[in-house]
Amino acid sequence: MENIFIEDTIIALATPAGTGAISIVRVSGPEAIDFIEKVFTGKKKLTEVDSHTIHYGKIKSRDGELIDDVLVSVFKKPNSYTGENAVEISTHGNPLIAQIIIKLLISEGVRLAEPGEFTKRAFLNDRLDLLQAEAVADVINSRTEASLRGSRNQLDGLLSKKVNELREMLINASSFVELELDFAEEDLEFIDKEELIKRIKNVIEEIDKLLSTYSFGRVIRDGVNVAIVGQTNVGKSSLMNYILKESRAIVSSIPGTTRDVIREEVSIDGVLFRMFDTAGIRKSKDEIEKEGVARSREAVKDSDLILFLGDVEQLFSEELYSELQGLNKQENIIKVLNKIDLQEKNNVKADAKLSAKTGEGISNLLNLLKEKALGNSSYSEKTTIVSNMRHYECLKRAKENLHKAKESALNKMSGEFISVDLRNAENDLAEIIGEVTSEDILNNIFTKFCIGK
Repeated sequence: MENIFIEDTIIALATPAGTGAISIVRVSGPEAIDFIEKVFTGKKKLTEVDSHTIHYGKIKSRDGELIDDVLVSVFKKPNSYTGENAVEISTHGNPLIAQIIIKLLISEGVRLAEPGEFTKRAFLNDRLDLLQAEAVADVINSRTEASLRGSRNQLDGLLSKKVNELREMLINASSFVELELDFAEEDLEFIDKEELIKRIKNVIEEIDKLLSTYSFGRVIRDGVNVAIVGQTNVGKSSLMNYILKESRAIVSSIPGTTRDVIREEVSIDGVLFRMFDTAGIRKSKDEIEKEGVARSREAVKDSDLILFLGDVEQLFSEELYSELQGLNKQENIIKVLNKIDLQEKNNVKADAKLSAKTGEGISNLLNLLKEKALGNSSYSEKTTIVSNMRHYECLKRAKENLHKAKESALNKMSGEFISVDLRNAENDLAEIIGEVTSEDILNNIFTKFCIGK
């Protein structure tokens, strides 16, 4: 992608809203330094200083009133995050000060940035490819160390490098096919059909390897939804509280204590689990409890894993188990027997047995949850993995086009058919890193960013 010329200069608060030690106002664009020069007073003119330098001074209003003592960081193109001239103003952490500075610069002609516009400009100016730009948002939103490391690897270009390797393999193969088309009258063959088919198969195999990482990548990136389900008084809230190490849910011997779905998050060995403590599923005439039961069923539908809780007194409700199988997949249901501190039921079949009161067996349950979430995967967040649905869909389309090209080659069809499918597959891969991307896709990606990034 060629660098584009952007005329306007944008501004936004780069730090979270609210009171803190400092606030940072970010400005980027061709006239970023010139605009700051109009309101900044320091020992040196900012237009004359070196890039990547910090300068102390004062921001003043048009009538000379002091707004704040600041530090101004200057980054000159192309060596900035956006690839443009950029300035970051560090002010005291009163949010009012940052807002006054932003309004002052807007009055001078700077425009308020749209969500993700700084990173969008970095992409448009070839500072990042699209996959890396998306990784910026993932780094910001990571909730566990594992997801942060995975996002960091994406930002460093681990997957981009692999996608570019596959594109290069396709370009090399398709160039021979297209060369043959240019010399069709001479009936020359620049690549043996068996060799072409072999190259196509190699790319398909590499794409399959990437596609196979998606389940693991999604878990690392997005976490796992786990519904704790069971009849009333089997200890769902007690189990939730023990896992969280706090009294988040009310525990009572009165049936129907939990009326709504309670959602909390916990990290287990770097994997994020969203735990949903649901209302006991039973028939009830109480309108509030009926609504809680309805919400519990919705939580079951939307969950990746279900902890189906029974206890040594009530055991497991076969009726409820059948209902859960209708709402979700059987392989996602983990049968957990609670209250083994009261009595041991060795003849009761369960995936895990524990006491939410004493904690016995809970560590085994947490290990089981992690195993279920990650499967038998040998991947790690350091592996080249696919964690984004957009990337996954692009790879699937590329694979489909490659299968078409392979079938055309096997059936000894004209090179035009093979060439079109190879080119389509290459474009599918190019879409991942943004070499071929529509404006709608860009807008959809960057509007999900926070303002200031």
